[in-house]
Amino acid sequence: MLNRRAVLASLGLALAGPGRAFAHHGWGWTEEDAVFVLEGTIAAIYLGNPHATLEVDAADGRWHVDLAPPIRTRRAGFDEEAAAVGDPVKLTGHRASDHADRRMKAIRVEVRGKAYDVYPDRAHAI
Repeated sequence: MLNRRAVLASLGLALAGPGRAFAHHGWGWTEEDAVFVLEGTIAAIYLGNPHATLEVDAADGRWHVDLAPPIRTRRAGFDEEAAAVGDPVKLTGHRASDHADRRMKAIRVEVRGKAYDVYPDRAHAI
């Protein structure tokens, strides 16, 4: 008999659609050996599952930024009060290996004079 966690994970994969569930999870799609810094203006904020995200308008266009899952993001202090659309933001982490893809996974978010390490176990790398 499948345990509850396995059933919920399977359901999540089924609902996400083909390829979508694996597209943003993990770090394999990023350049893990190079630190990337993105500065711009927050265009959209999502703090739900499977992980929080930001849309950021930068000099070279709009970027999609993956943060941590909601519980880790909130534990870092990055919640509904931390930032708003229109705020300048600095993000540090790893960009997509395909440089044509304006996407990154952030380890640290800096906004309104405060830094939020959404992946504190990886902060030593930045």
